Amino acid sequence: MKVSIGTKIKDGPWGGGNLFAINLKNHLQEKGHRVIHNLNDDDIDIILITEPRKTSESSAFTQIDVLNYLKYINRNALVVHRINECDERKNTNYVNKYMINANNISDYTIFVSEWLKNLYVDQGISTKNNYVVLAGANKKIFNSNGKKLEGIKNKYSIVTHHWGSNWNKGFETYTELDRLIGTEKYKDKIEFTYIGNLPKNVSFKNSSVVAPLSGIRLAEEIKKHDIYLTGSLNEPSGNHHIEGAQCGLPILYINSGGIPEYCNEFGVMFEIENFESKLNLIVDNFEKYFIKMSEYPQNSKKMCDEYLYIFEKMINNHSEIVNQRNIDLTHGMISKKIYIFLKNFKIIKNI
Repeated sequence: MKVSIGTKIKDGPWGGGNLFAINLKNHLQEKGHRVIHNLNDDDIDIILITEPRKTSESSAFTQIDVLNYLKYINRNALVVHRINECDERKNTNYVNKYMINANNISDYTIFVSEWLKNLYVDQGISTKNNYVVLAGANKKIFNSNGKKLEGIKNKYSIVTHHWGSNWNKGFETYTELDRLIGTEKYKDKIEFTYIGNLPKNVSFKNSSVVAPLSGIRLAEEIKKHDIYLTGSLNEPSGNHHIEGAQCGLPILYINSGGIPEYCNEFGVMFEIENFESKLNLIVDNFEKYFIKMSEYPQNSKKMCDEYLYIFEKMINNHSEIVNQRNIDLTHGMISKKIYIFLKNFKIIKNI
């Protein structure tokens, strides 16, 4: 099977979408499949759209590129659209409409949470061939090896990490925690470390800030702490809390977006209004939550196995899927040879 993943993979810390592409690529290759990140070959079996917005640095191709590929190169390729973004995450007003429009050419759609799937279904996306596959991190990197309960001291260390610096990443919660640490009640009870980029208007007074990290260095830093915190609002899935959980840290997580689907039973859920009481709850019952973390199920192998299962299911039902497509691949067609000639000489970009 040849799979094209529509992500320009970046080195170093670059967000959850980048890690997803790396993990899926490695898994597919380990299983003997070929993986590319373009539409240059004429024998692609599965095209995975991960970021259709051409303005995004991570986008390897858009839905228009895929449509042209189906029209002029290989109409038998099967198309999957992975959706992990929405307007609600960053208070924008164009992402959802764009994703719904881009989704029109896909044969299957994979959402990163039930919350995100329901959000898009309510806004009119097709309900046909929709799946939810929860994200996961690489257990070879993010694991609880060496993490022991007896290593915990009286002062509990809390950590979070984000690549993005949008306010909705949880900075209302993080600034509140920073304030609490400055009080007599908490100054000798808890400490907080933020790993990643901060908004320009945020400056912690009582917390530590570490520059963005990735891979083993990030995992090692996370393991220095006791509790993982996420206050990220309307997060479709998020990789940060998964990495924290896989490192063995109980999660103090906000009731927002798809995060509860990943964290339920593996920590304490809070609302902005009851954050302090829930903070005390996880600290006072730390041992119980710590022991539970050994059962945390989400990891990249589980995620990638589910993607491979869907891909193989599509291949097995290839003829039926192609015959049921709603897009017209004959309208305005030119020959394949003419298309390639024009494209190679950059006379056309999109037809």
